[in-house]
Amino acid sequence: MVEKWIEEIKRSVDPEMLGMMLVHNGVVRASSKQGEHVRGMRLSYDKDLLETVVNEARGREGIAGVRAWINEGDLKVGDDIMYVLVAGRFRTDVLPVLQHLLGRIKGEVVHEEEVLP
Repeated sequence: MVEKWIEEIKRSVDPEMLGMMLVHNGVVRASSKQGEHVRGMRLSYDKDLLETVVNEARGREGIAGVRAWINEGDLKVGDDIMYVLVAGRFRTDVLPVLQHLLGRIKGEVVHEEEVLP
């Protein structure tokens, strides 16, 4: 999936606008933030809100492309939670947009419930 996104962006974006691509791959951890053992996670998300926040990120200065995919359902340790890709001119354009987008996705778009033993 990520490789396909990268190739699509390289083919479709003006080379003057493309100097960096960053990818985030969230994975289900074996322990919670509090250190408790985790068996997995139940994850759901708001598809319309995801589209909204991705489109907002696309509109930021210096950004040439944004993609996001979120897994949904009962996930086990090691499963992919999400992929997010942000492409743009410079590191100073891409890094803050990726960080902001991840914060919005984690804080507003997804609902995660850890499954304890």
